[in-house]
Amino acid sequence: MKKQAGFTLVELVVVIAVLGILAATALPRFVNVQSNARVAAGNGLAASLRSAANLARASWVAAGSNAAALQVTMDGQAVTVNNSGYPTADAAGIVAALQSLDAQFTASHNNGVSTFQVGTFNTCTVTYTAATGVVSTANLSAGNCGG
Repeated sequence: MKKQAGFTLVELVVVIAVLGILAATALPRFVNVQSNARVAAGNGLAASLRSAANLARASWVAAGSNAAALQVTMDGQAVTVNNSGYPTADAAGIVAALQSLDAQFTASHNNGVSTFQVGTFNTCTVTYTAATGVVSTANLSAGNCGG
């Protein structure tokens, strides 16, 4: 007669308890990863906005800094700029200077300020001010971005 080998009920309960403890401690870390990813994506967008604004202004300065010339060409694309040479806060300005805007960002423009929403969280935003070319990441935090 063969002796059957297997797990006892106590061993199975211990394994299930250990897996439960591991899941309870690891799950909050994985949930927080999504908000951290949104913050990182927002910081990447902010860097792109700064670069695009500075490149547009550099093109404007290189063309003679003429306040009457309110358009520069970047990689064959016309970008509308203001009297300071920074891209305007609209689709023809800063969005055109970016050349492409990822689908996870939603842009809105109001009174010389462009606000880019990261994902679906209304409080997770990056702002661009056309008058000064300043990009603000003040609203990028794990708390504002779903964490």
